[in-house]
Amino acid sequence: MTLTRVLICTALALTLVSCGGGRDRDISGESVVLPTIGSSGGARSNVEAKRLFGAKTSASAQAPAAFGSYAKGCVAGAEQLPETGPTWQAMRLSRNRNWAHPEMIDMVKKLSVKAAQQPGWAGLYVGDLSQPRGGPMLTGHRSIGDIWMLPPKTLDLTRKLRESISSISLRRAKGAYVNSSWTRAHHEIIKAAAKDPRTERIFVFPGAKVQMCNDEKGDRSYLRKIRPWYGHHYHFHIRIGCTQGVRGCVNQAPPPPGDGCADARQWQANILNPPPPKPRDPNAPAPKPRRELTLANLPAQCQAVLDN
Repeated sequence: MTLTRVLICTALALTLVSCGGGRDRDISGESVVLPTIGSSGGARSNVEAKRLFGAKTSASAQAPAAFGSYAKGCVAGAEQLPETGPTWQAMRLSRNRNWAHPEMIDMVKKLSVKAAQQPGWAGLYVGDLSQPRGGPMLTGHRSIGDIWMLPPKTLDLTRKLRESISSISLRRAKGAYVNSSWTRAHHEIIKAAAKDPRTERIFVFPGAKVQMCNDEKGDRSYLRKIRPWYGHHYHFHIRIGCTQGVRGCVNQAPPPPGDGCADARQWQANILNPPPPKPRDPNAPAPKPRRELTLANLPAQCQAVLDN
């Protein structure tokens, strides 16, 4: 996430009465008005949401459900990925971010089995998934669901080692190409994640998408879900869709038609030969700094998730 999904897995509410409003887009790409907590949060309404959700150490005792967009949501009834399993290890345990919607947990476990079938891979090292109740985080991501690019040679790392060991970067030429650490196993693992019907998008650095486009000789339909994005050379990022039948969840508009390879190659070209910067209008207002989300900005259902 959350893929938080679970930050990584969600979108916003449709039909509940709201004390405030925000705009998002439904699966068709049409703008919709989404109910938020607004002033109903009382004295906490203007408190930064990351401080409230970051303080929670366990999941809410509710049925599993994700509310809000990938970067502005929460999760009820989250499940914790066990610290160690037969084909995975959760990393950076001090962050307490190995939580997610049960569908995301199931996906990660199944993907780790696929990874363990690859030469040189004992399974997966799993990075941040979500906080126990989702929501914005005190540090790092707004939307997460990260799988490390580092092939695990062993799955008996101590808690201390999981804090100090790092993943590896697979990029070369500022992300235009993959480096020598990229293997066919990376291709197959990312491909398996994309082919899971629950997956909406996977983010990788542009060079990785281009390499996969060049190497894929069979069915290319899954490539549509793999999108180039900044960073994502130490890990790849998974977003899954809303659970069928859950109210208050609106999927992100699907990726454009096609395999997306031309778009990735344009990213690559822009890295190698950056286009000239657009001249700035001297009369245009200065860009606004990133605004920290408050409790009032979150979906209406997140107040019950927080208080449960």
